[in-house]
Amino acid sequence: MINHSLDIRKISFSFLIFILSVSVLAQSGLPQDFDQWVENGRKDWEIPGMAIGIVKDGKVIYNKGFGEKKLGSGDLVDANTLFSIASVSKNITAAALGILVDEGKINWDDKIIQHIPWFQFKDPWVTKEVTIKDALTHQIGLGRILGNRLQFMTKSNRDQLLYQVRYMDFEKPFRSDFVYNNVMYSLAGQIIEYSDGRSWDQFLQEKLFIPLEMNRTTTTLSALELQDNKAWPHQEIDGKITPIERRNWDNAGPAGGVNSSINDLNKWMLMQLGKAGTYKTKEIISPRQMNEIHKPQVIRPMNNAMDAQASYGLGWNILDYKGKRVWTHGGATDGFNTFMYLLPELELGIIVATNTFNNFGTAVAYQVMDSYLGGSERDWNSHYLDRYKRYYQQVQAEREAIHNARNLNTKPSLSPSDHIGIYMSEAYGKVEVFEKGKDLIIRFWEDPDLEAALEHWHFDTYRAVWKNRALREEFMQFHLNKKGKIESLDFEFVLRPMLLQVGAYPSNYTHTERFVKE
Repeated sequence: MINHSLDIRKISFSFLIFILSVSVLAQSGLPQDFDQWVENGRKDWEIPGMAIGIVKDGKVIYNKGFGEKKLGSGDLVDANTLFSIASVSKNITAAALGILVDEGKINWDDKIIQHIPWFQFKDPWVTKEVTIKDALTHQIGLGRILGNRLQFMTKSNRDQLLYQVRYMDFEKPFRSDFVYNNVMYSLAGQIIEYSDGRSWDQFLQEKLFIPLEMNRTTTTLSALELQDNKAWPHQEIDGKITPIERRNWDNAGPAGGVNSSINDLNKWMLMQLGKAGTYKTKEIISPRQMNEIHKPQVIRPMNNAMDAQASYGLGWNILDYKGKRVWTHGGATDGFNTFMYLLPELELGIIVATNTFNNFGTAVAYQVMDSYLGGSERDWNSHYLDRYKRYYQQVQAEREAIHNARNLNTKPSLSPSDHIGIYMSEAYGKVEVFEKGKDLIIRFWEDPDLEAALEHWHFDTYRAVWKNRALREEFMQFHLNKKGKIESLDFEFVLRPMLLQVGAYPSNYTHTERFVKE
């Protein structure tokens, strides 16, 4: 027999939870259907798991997880689940340097070589002139791709990564344009170690995370793997959202290596807003340095109409939305996307962490901002989703055009065994081409995790299909000398595919590096 009284209690309890949830949303200023709107959007974008935090007027007003840490696990995301925040780490590195300025150990306009005397660029004049602020504002001119692959050299350290910069070419003249570069944030992070004696990781823990009670925030892969409540990265591979391997970002930590939870990041946002630099009445960073971090330093290229007033501070993009200043930064790394938006005049902060690539985090931020700025008729999820679907079709068509241009009736000039050997680049070091069974393999930096099978494309061009499928495919070409022997290979590194959900190509940003055969 059914126990109806028990059913009534369950219904009553569920109704109470519903009423409380609606009440909390109403008090927060968010629409009453916000939770359902988020959940619908998460499913639209096929995001396995995500978490959202919102702070307002010095308080946390929203803190919630949605979906799973790993697809199919049933293990639900909560406010303490750790996500990689990728380039949101940049404003944490800038804040750490601000503390050193307060302590009199550095100045923003110090030359890099005052603190790291051995550091060099290819241009000796730039070496003498470049400052800490140049590194933090992407004004040096090194190409965006340059160094991004080197940061995955697991047998190296940050100093070894920075040593290679002396061999890297400039994409733009020094201080002539905004050229985003992760390695320059690794350089800025090493300033901490050379001027203070503590590593970037230790300094952040002692000077920022402990005072801010960010007790779950980590900066290394080994520390992250000790945690049990962490999200897993996912990526669309062959049309299906798939869990992927974590890669070691330790060398690029100051640019994108922080892992954190929504609970911890709410505290980070609270420290930025109100009396900036202060948390629970304790000053972490002086208002003077916080102002320097948050103020426009350089003009940024305009990506769309909403970025018409775009500039860059120290680790922050600075925009204008509906007449209000917005400090924002996104982060994207293997299988994670993070979005942080702060409106200082409203003392409003929004953080969205997700475990796959998407634009839904931006939609969430604008939907929340509109809730506090008079509302909007636009549904931001529909706006970004429709735009994404149109772009998806465009990119798919461009990818097919590359495939259709492939000449299948060709053979390589030489046999597979003639390709075997060691190939060297000053900037990128050693790669090895060898046979494994019937496959021709390329391996970077003696790392078995950085191997790709070489699939003949046409003529002497090959497509490298990475062992780690999250890296997708990239193209390379072998070159022969006048004696008919292979003398070099050109590898086309891809940093910014037009759409990762489709593949590594077509791409908005590539760099071709020549490796000479020994």
